Amino acid sequence: MANAESVAREMVDAVNRNDMTRYRELLHPEYSYTGGDGQTERGPDAGVAITQMYRTAFPDDMKLDVQKIHAAGDTAIVEFIGKGTHRGDLAGIAPTGRKVEIPVITVLEIKDGKVHTEREYMDSGYLMQQLGVVPATATA
Repeated sequence: MANAESVAREMVDAVNRNDMTRYRELLHPEYSYTGGDGQTERGPDAGVAITQMYRTAFPDDMKLDVQKIHAAGDTAIVEFIGKGTHRGDLAGIAPTGRKVEIPVITVLEIKDGKVHTEREYMDSGYLMQQLGVVPATATA
């Protein structure tokens, strides 16, 4: 059986290759995803749809640049920098052509060698600032 770190690495690799077939294979039939908004989506199709939303928004050069994977037992915590150029619609935001880099942490719980539960944490406000759709906050 695959360990949590190897499943996490394979998942990131599938996303970076835009291999949604392999990505979907890595998601457990009972997969659930909770994003920064606290909403939970269920099922492998939901996981693929979320990933495809970002692939559509950053079609040419989207990359998850892994900084570190912490793994123990059936859990992996992946720290990565999401990078890309905004060339497609992102949840109603028209393409800006801007490059973005955003730190993300995702917590993966593995069951039966597949991703069963995923919780992702990122500062979406920071992403919106980089896209130029909200002003940057003032610094002291």
